[in-house]
Amino acid sequence: MQLTMSGEYAVRAMIHLSALPFGTVVQIADVSKEWNIPENFLRKISVQLARADLIVSQRGLNGGIRLGQPAERITVLDVIEAVEGNIFLNKCLVCDGVCPRDEWCQVHTLWAEAQIKLKEILTSKSLAQLAAESFTRKAELNEARQRTSAA
Repeated sequence: MQLTMSGEYAVRAMIHLSALPFGTVVQIADVSKEWNIPENFLRKISVQLARADLIVSQRGLNGGIRLGQPAERITVLDVIEAVEGNIFLNKCLVCDGVCPRDEWCQVHTLWAEAQIKLKEILTSKSLAQLAAESFTRKAELNEARQRTSAA
């Protein structure tokens, strides 16, 4: 399984929104520019995120997008599944009986364990935590680069 660009862009946009005070409305064009996301693509993704109640889209003069719930309650898994659908590492995990071997096949068991671990990792931190860590790391790198260029 590989994350598509839809999932990648959705996570980037949600990290941006999560770094802002809850309720802050931002223009899609601004998020697009800041995070290198094609604007039209972000508009399509925003519809999916809004359907999942992860963001609220506001039309009009002061329109834009904002988080639909506090970033502390949203995980990367929530974002990915909103745009990609449920994650399944193999088709045998979609539902019981899809594969005639799923009751005895140890590879099926391994896929199931790997899927559980992946979901655990993707839910281990909230978007609020990831946004804070990302922006702290970005500031540290910028500081280090300034020191290096000044030397």
